[in-house]
Amino acid sequence: MADHTADQSVPHAPTSRTGPVGDTARNTSAGQGISRRTLLGTAGATGLVLGASGGAVGYAAAPAPATPLTSVGADRVMFHGKHQPGITTPLQARGHLVAFDLAAGAGRKEAAALLRRWSRTARRLMAGEPSAGRDTDVARDAGPSGLTVTFGFGHSFFGRTGLEKQRPVALDPLPDFSSDQLDRARSNGDLWVQIGANDALVAFHALRAIQQDAGGAARVRWQMNGFNRSPGATSHPMTARNLMGQIDGTRNPKPAEPDFDERIFVPASGADGPAWMADGSYAVVRRIRMLLDDWEQLSVREQEDVIGRRKADGAPLSGGSETTEMDLEKTDAGGSLVVPINAHARITRPDQNGGAAMLRRPFSYHDGIGPDGVPDAGLLFVCWQADPLRGFVTVQRKLDRGDALSPFIRHEASGLFAVPGGAAEGTYVGQDLLEA
Repeated sequence: MADHTADQSVPHAPTSRTGPVGDTARNTSAGQGISRRTLLGTAGATGLVLGASGGAVGYAAAPAPATPLTSVGADRVMFHGKHQPGITTPLQARGHLVAFDLAAGAGRKEAAALLRRWSRTARRLMAGEPSAGRDTDVARDAGPSGLTVTFGFGHSFFGRTGLEKQRPVALDPLPDFSSDQLDRARSNGDLWVQIGANDALVAFHALRAIQQDAGGAARVRWQMNGFNRSPGATSHPMTARNLMGQIDGTRNPKPAEPDFDERIFVPASGADGPAWMADGSYAVVRRIRMLLDDWEQLSVREQEDVIGRRKADGAPLSGGSETTEMDLEKTDAGGSLVVPINAHARITRPDQNGGAAMLRRPFSYHDGIGPDGVPDAGLLFVCWQADPLRGFVTVQRKLDRGDALSPFIRHEASGLFAVPGGAAEGTYVGQDLLEA
């Protein structure tokens, strides 16, 4: 997905988070103040040389000029807009997915107050400011770092708030699939929050602030942590790789395509759902464990046959480069299809699924190694579409009937959430639903 551009990321002037305590460190011997920003800027520019005792050697007593935030720290995504952030925003290095259930006795009024708090906090943090409440200072000295916070509603939310008549038909529960081994405790939820940033502390800071804002109105149902390659880690921008080592996201729809909005966002006309979902989207969230020990026993050629693309550069097995159109009819000297009939890339193509398409925006995850030595790792799969029945469900049903990748993955958790359009200035996410 790194090959598509977002229309929400804009540069901004460097901004630091500040807290109730001043960020000036005093040099008691010289009586000279040195700010934390100056200290960090000096460390970033020259490095602190550590002596045998572990202390900093050669640190200048006089304050040095502050170093500006790097491009990563300075990157800012706007909170207010036609669509919520975190949908077309380029992949971020760190991510947190968290679902909440409303507390016993909490209803529509409490949910509205919560979304108002969450929206205010998200707007401040995405601007590089401290949270409105008691800020933890976790992200002090950092800029926004491309932070996005995205909010959605689960199927159960509407019953708990007396808004059943406003529940979209598209939010009906997903069907069961043969590859599902779902942990119900780590699936679904009344409310869903997606957090992404290009700095781990900035992402965690946002997660902590959102959790604190929940107060007594909601409790965490489940929470998952993910990551992607850091910006600038490669010599040039390229499509991301997953933990199987495969380039992942080559055929993602791109915002520049004329039918992108039609595929990904609910139309403002209200023809495809309630009016409050105008310019919103539906997020399917799946925790997909990769059976890496089994996968890595395959040769590179066997792995490529499973996927249908070369591992080195993502090019189709029929030839060309990553973006070359796959030739599904091409055969080898023996008459066999070059791209196997059950190859993952063949099965998932829109032209093999009645045009079904979705915007995949996942994070990888690794939650340690079990007593048996097997890694708990894989993909926090997040995909966006205007209608999940015509998007995710159509493709997953096709995969269920014979995907070569299925023996090497396990779907362990699942959720479907209605993500309303973006909040205009002076409003909060979901206001059209909660105050209709």
